[in-house]
Amino acid sequence: MLSPRQTLAAISGLMLNAFVWGVSWWPFRQFNALGLNPLWATAAMYAVCTLLIVAVRPSAVGALWRHPPLWGILLASGATNAAFNWGVTEGDVVRVVLLFYLMPVWATLLARWLLDERLTRLIGLRLALALAGAMVVLWPPGGGLPLPKHPADWLGVAGGMFFALNNVLLRKYAHTPAEARGLAMFAGGVIVAGGVAALLAAQGSIQPVPAAAPAWMIGVVLMALAFLAANLGLQYGAERLPSALTAVVMTVEIVFASGSAVLLGAEHLSAQAVFGGSLILLAILLAAWPRRT
Repeated sequence: MLSPRQTLAAISGLMLNAFVWGVSWWPFRQFNALGLNPLWATAAMYAVCTLLIVAVRPSAVGALWRHPPLWGILLASGATNAAFNWGVTEGDVVRVVLLFYLMPVWATLLARWLLDERLTRLIGLRLALALAGAMVVLWPPGGGLPLPKHPADWLGVAGGMFFALNNVLLRKYAHTPAEARGLAMFAGGVIVAGGVAALLAAQGSIQPVPAAAPAWMIGVVLMALAFLAANLGLQYGAERLPSALTAVVMTVEIVFASGSAVLLGAEHLSAQAVFGGSLILLAILLAAWPRRT
């Protein structure tokens, strides 16, 4: 049983994680303005995090190598970060974050496939609510099919799918060493984001890494420390709080993302986005509803 102080500390850890992810769109856009594509920025940030983890826990490298199933987490985590960070840099922050949070839909389907979890009426209801919310968010003003139109929308959807896969794989391989799972998640950001960036740069689709400059190098290190702290906060909170409460607190990221985008004048929060986002949030809250035993 946690004391009130311990409960507050655990919730604060989750809130820190939600805040860092929710406002991360702004520094990524600043990096982009300095000529550092968000894919390069992601790879550089996670390279710093990976080096710090290896320096503190050298055994994590061997543990990761001895557990090949964790390489799936490496790829899923890397794809999540690459898609989300690129999407919020290039597209509408609110839309991308809301589409990213269709994650419970994909998590339910993947859990049925990989974890053999059964589908229930409540699960069907929240799937319908989440998909209805996505249709509202994507509904074009002039009519037509409610499908992602901007590449950033697709990145938001893809990021949520890979995030769901990452979470399901973490549950499936929870018996593996924690330091190996942590290293897989950070190394994935380096390998996937860096690999995609190198491929696109070779094709001339994005700019190569700009010349070394304190403006973006210091920013990358600071962001790496922020994401590392956010990850530690998530682990601290998720290990101590019920999963239902963890899921609810993490949805605050949507509030941080949309609120910061509106306050900084980057986006306009439309009634359509509010209504669609409310349906998606309701689906997430239903996913966190305590199950009867």
